[in-house]
Amino acid sequence: MNEAIEAHLQETRTVPPPEAFVRAARVADRSLHEEAEADFEGFWMRRALTEISWYREPTESLDASNPPFFTWFKDGELNLTYNCLDRHVEAGGGGKTAFTWIGEPGEERVISYAELLAEVERAASALKALGVGKGDRVAIYLGMVPELPVAMLACARIGAIHSVVFGGFSATALADRIQDATCRLVITADGAWRKGAIIPLKDIADEAVAQCPSVEHVLVVRRTEQDVAWHDRDTWWHEAMAEADPRCEPERMNAEDPLFMLYTSGTTAKPKGILHTSGGYLLGAILSHRWVFDIRADDVYWCTADCGWVTGHTYVVYGPLANHATGILYEGTPEYPTWERHWEIVDRHKVTIYYTAPTAIRALIKAGEAAVQMYDTSSLRLLGTVGEPINPEAWIWYHEHVGGGRCPIVDTWWQTETGSVVLSPLPGLSTTKPGSAIGPLPGMKPVIVDERGNPVPIGGGGYLTLQRPWPSMLRTIWGDDQRFVDTYWSRFGPTVYFTGDGARTDDDGDIWLLGRVDDVINVAGHRISTTEIESSLVGHPAVAEAAAIGAHDEIKGEHIAAFVILRDGNEPTDELRGELAQHVAVGIGKFAKPSLLLFAPDLPKTRSGKIMRRLLKDIAEGRELGDATTLRDPAIVEAIKADADRQLGRA
Repeated sequence: MNEAIEAHLQETRTVPPPEAFVRAARVADRSLHEEAEADFEGFWMRRALTEISWYREPTESLDASNPPFFTWFKDGELNLTYNCLDRHVEAGGGGKTAFTWIGEPGEERVISYAELLAEVERAASALKALGVGKGDRVAIYLGMVPELPVAMLACARIGAIHSVVFGGFSATALADRIQDATCRLVITADGAWRKGAIIPLKDIADEAVAQCPSVEHVLVVRRTEQDVAWHDRDTWWHEAMAEADPRCEPERMNAEDPLFMLYTSGTTAKPKGILHTSGGYLLGAILSHRWVFDIRADDVYWCTADCGWVTGHTYVVYGPLANHATGILYEGTPEYPTWERHWEIVDRHKVTIYYTAPTAIRALIKAGEAAVQMYDTSSLRLLGTVGEPINPEAWIWYHEHVGGGRCPIVDTWWQTETGSVVLSPLPGLSTTKPGSAIGPLPGMKPVIVDERGNPVPIGGGGYLTLQRPWPSMLRTIWGDDQRFVDTYWSRFGPTVYFTGDGARTDDDGDIWLLGRVDDVINVAGHRISTTEIESSLVGHPAVAEAAAIGAHDEIKGEHIAAFVILRDGNEPTDELRGELAQHVAVGIGKFAKPSLLLFAPDLPKTRSGKIMRRLLKDIAEGRELGDATTLRDPAIVEAIKADADRQLGRA
């Protein structure tokens, strides 16, 4: 890290919450944490009874009799859509805006809670008319259009289990997920807008469904209006909605009935269908959304995640709607048609809370602060990050140039498996530090352990575990209880959840995430976090984004390969290559100096923005490239490989 950056970090290392924010904050002291520690089962039970509208109130909080198959509130009965919609409308809140939807080409639609409830009831009736009922699985393969949350909620209303597949996945990836869940129905669209082009969702879905004998019907949303192939199994969404019964009473669901499954990558080729149930998941969504984002009645809240990922489930749909919040739904990407698009939306709609990924922040940094300054972002009062550890330099840019130095940043850590946020600053309570997730939400018990499962002392690092059940936790992997046990509960025992992430504490006990434990490079006995190397590279003024991996080395065990995206105006020269490698050596140590440094137009990322490091490892080690079908832009891999081949004389 260069001296200027290090000096700046020293100056801004701790950022206390603004006094005005603290005075009005929902959480401004540690009384919730203390209550949870004194009686954590009672803590969750009391909130379940007050936060959720039940048909039948539960009498039991946690059942831990068969670890790791924990259950919560198992004799309670509820319906999520009643909690997200009906109860607000019945209380007179139907006129409030639930979502303002903004299409990529620029059209907008304002949807009130009453209007959303009406659409969900019709969609639920349409699903029932096609034979879908409680326990059936429905695959949803759409762009970020209003019909996506409507479809999710319609499934929840009748007790069907939704499996949302991001609208950028390939036909093979979609087919794998449909087949694993044996879905009866697929909801898709004729197409989706992305960067001014049309993704042919219907064509991709047709290719996938041809491999899936369980699918009986395909519902098709009209979005891009190009001609599409038509089959006997196909029905237009708008026609089904026009014919559907406008009323559909919510199904009474047990708290442990499945709500959704969401597929996530694993160490094997087969994706894991993470299963979440109804009562505990809803409680986690409600409370974490309220605590972390300090939600107020007049907030305009924008979580930029796609509903194809868990962040979109918990913090676009279920949490905000259950809290009667107003949200923004945006169809497009940050850079289209210009890099100013997000800031223009913030200005025009007076967004108060903005929650996005570090990947997006670093991309916006590349465009520069001038793009932010074109619009008025003074309506913002809180910023958030999600998806991966944020490097301190990006945190500082976000805080200063987007938040104007006045907005607390909630740097959240959680997983598809956890269902809701586990670690995060609380904006009215926590003194934040650039790059640190600070500590647990009330009721959560993170413990950093060594190889043997022993807690490490303050200031040490190791494996992040969760050592107490929590309501929104995953219940199993769909169809594979043994894989569930082996993946999450075997390393340290059936009561200790292994997150797969490394973490450390600083001298204050605050938690810093170090990335996946397999993202640690061992060079001649030196264990180096990829996050540390990447942060050092991004600290150089020429670098917009970076990724580091360990590649096999006959002598050292591993050597460091770094992949760098340059800021606009910088040329990829051999001189700069050497300067960047030396920059890391000076900032971290000579042992951390990359032996291979490649310039890239972009990095191979999944649609959720995560870097697919195994492909970078394949490139560095000269192996045949593995499957790249889940990448946002598969062509990027070939471009990086071509540069690597030239550098290593493999061309």
